[in-house]
Amino acid sequence: MSYEQFYQLREQPFSNTPDARFFFEVDQHSDVLARLVYAVDTMKGLAVVVGDVGTGKTTLARRMLDQLDDEHYESALLVIIHSAISAEWLLRRIASQIGIAQVAEEKVSILSQIYQRLMELHETGRKAVVLIDEANMLQQRELMEELRGFLNLEVPGSKLITFILFGLPSLDALLALDTPLAQRVAVKCRLSSLSSETTKAYILHRLKVAGATQEIFAEPVLDQIAQDSRGIPRLINTICDNVLLEGFLRKRDKLDVELVKEVVRDLGVTA
Repeated sequence: MSYEQFYQLREQPFSNTPDARFFFEVDQHSDVLARLVYAVDTMKGLAVVVGDVGTGKTTLARRMLDQLDDEHYESALLVIIHSAISAEWLLRRIASQIGIAQVAEEKVSILSQIYQRLMELHETGRKAVVLIDEANMLQQRELMEELRGFLNLEVPGSKLITFILFGLPSLDALLALDTPLAQRVAVKCRLSSLSSETTKAYILHRLKVAGATQEIFAEPVLDQIAQDSRGIPRLINTICDNVLLEGFLRKRDKLDVELVKEVVRDLGVTA
C-alpha cells in the first residue's frame, strides 16, 4: 500500500515535477503572465522573470509556453542545465528551436539562416518566441552579447524575435555584464513567495486535483506548513509530501502539528 491509497488519493499531489493539471494561478502569476503576453504580442524583444529558488519560475515558463498556440507563434522553451555552454551552442539551439531543420556549421551561415527564418515568420504573421529557463546559467559575457545581437534583428516598429528569460535574482548581475542588453529589457517581473492564506489554498487545491474527498490537513497543520515553508512552492510540496509519507508509515489517520515540525526538522528546513 502507498500513502496515496492510505489517504484515498488517485495520485501523489505534491510532486515537484511541473504538471499543468496542478497549476494554481495566484494573483501574481496572472499579473506576470499578462505582462509576458503583452511583451510577446507587441514583440518587445526581451522580458525577464526573476525569483528565488523554488518560487515557481519553471512552472510559470511552461504555463506561458502552453499559451502560445502554433497558429500565431513559433515558440520554444530552452532549459540551460549548465554554465559551460558556448555562444555557438546557443545559436544552434535557438536556430533549431525556431524551426530550422538543418542548421549550418559556420556561425555566419547560422545567423543568416536565423534571419531568413525570422523574416519568413514575420511575413506569415507568426511571432518567434524563445523562453529560456535557468537563464542565470548564461554566465559568459559573450552569451549576453549574442542575445543583444538577436535584438538588433527588426523591421519597422517590431523586433523579429522575443526572448523571455527566467532565472534567479543573480540574472540581474549577468545582464549588467552587457549594459546595452540590460537597457533593452522591456518587461521585468519578480516572483515572490506565497502568503499564508494563499499557501493553504495552494495545498488544498493540489489535494483536490489528486482526488482528496476528505480533510487530510486540518487548519493548524496548514498553518504550520505555511509558516515552515515560508510560502515557497517547492518547499511546500516537499514538506507536504514527507508529512503524508510519514503519516502513512505511522498509520496515522490524523496528521498533527508535531508531525509537521518533526518532518521539517528532519528535512533541515528552518523558518
